[in-house]
Amino acid sequence: MSTLEQEIERRIAREVEAWQKQVTGKGEPLKIDEGWLQTPEGLRMPFRVLKNAGIPPREIDLFHQRAQLKANIEAEQDSATRKQLQQKLSELEQQIAFRLEKLRQLGKG
Repeated sequence: MSTLEQEIERRIAREVEAWQKQVTGKGEPLKIDEGWLQTPEGLRMPFRVLKNAGIPPREIDLFHQRAQLKANIEAEQDSATRKQLQQKLSELEQQIAFRLEKLRQLGKG
């Protein structure tokens, strides 16, 4: 084996060792919280992967949109605009309900 190959192997080994020191939770059991238990079993690992990647499920964004719409409805003075916002809220809540039901079905399958 050439000295170049040996140097490459040493650098790779050093980088792997440094990376392993930075890995959080290595060798520890998963922390189980209330959300984990409420998530359908078939969706727990996909959601865990998304969470570890820093990507929230789409439903979280929808919940934030719903909260914002509710706040806008409360603050709105014009009744016509209020009615439009309430219609949007109703549609959004239907979308959320549909997505949650679909997730329940996927989690059972």
